[in-house]
Amino acid sequence: MRKIVITTEFVKLQDLLKLAGLVETGGEAKERIQAGEARVNGETCVQRGKKIRPGDVVEFAGRRIGAAYAS
Repeated sequence: MRKIVITTEFVKLQDLLKLAGLVETGGEAKERIQAGEARVNGETCVQRGKKIRPGDVVEFAGRRIGAAYAS
């Protein structure tokens, strides 16, 4: 699983997908999330603003990603 380092309390799902390079734009993220292509902690998520915190697991486009605080 790939970890994306964040410096805030959480990152929005659409922003995590952009940071991970899985989507090109926020518009693409919005469309694909609302189409039910993203799963958060094993459940389909259609909220592009879903708060992702360290420990959450996002599945998208056959990849697993998560957030981690900078150490």
